[in-house]
Formats: sequence, C-alpha cells, structure tokens
Amino acid sequence: MQQIIASAAPHLLELVSLAITAIIGWAAAAVRRKWGVEIEARHREALHWALTTAAQLAVKNQLTGKSAVDLMLEYVRRSVPDAIGSLRPSAEVLTDLAQAKLEQVVVERSGLSPTVVVNNMRDEIVARRRS
Repeated sequence: MQQIIASAAPHLLELVSLAITAIIGWAAAAVRRKWGVEIEARHREALHWALTTAAQLAVKNQLTGKSAVDLMLEYVRRSVPDAIGSLRPSAEVLTDLAQAKLEQVVVERSGLSPTVVVNNMRDEIVARRRS
C-alpha cells in the first residue's frame, strides 16, 4: 500500500497543480469580464452625462441644429476623452447621440409634446439642408 501511495504521489501533485492552475485561470477570466463590463458601463454613463450637459449648454445658449450639435461634440471630446477612446464610437454614432440628447433636453425644457418638438426640429434641419 505504501508503495502505491509513493508511486501515485507525484501524479497526484501534478493533478492538484493542474486543478489549481485551471481555477486561477477561470477566476482571472471572471474578474476581467466583471471589471471590463463595469469599466465600459462607467465610460458609457460618462459619455451620456457629458452629452446631456452639452445639450443643456446648447439650449441655454439658444443654439439649434448643426451649431448645437457641433458645440455638443466638441464639449464631449474635451470632457470625456477616455470614454471616447475606450468606446470608440464612430463620428456618425456620436452625432446621432448628440441629436437625440438635444431633442430630449429640448422636450424636457419646453413642456411640449415630444412629437411636436421633434417634428419642428426635423423641419428646421430639412430647411437648412435645402438652403
């Protein structure tokens, strides 16, 4: 019996080492997933807060259309560069987000129906593109 245990001991040690390595690898991957998702969520939240603040600034300065969106994009690039760098949204996505936030802030401040405000903004954008 002693001889069996003595001959199996090195192999058991290898199996235990393998199991510990697997557990450490699994734990490291789980931590990376958890923290990576949390970091992305923080960047996304920071981007949206910056967009909201920029939209409020544009409305306060009575900017509309392209000038409002341009101000918002510049503000966001300066205020949350880490979020932009990490999330890497395209220029088109950032512009769409800026327009959506601007519409949201205008609706919240106007007290009008969201449909009326959006239609008015759309009409203004279409008119500017024609001229």
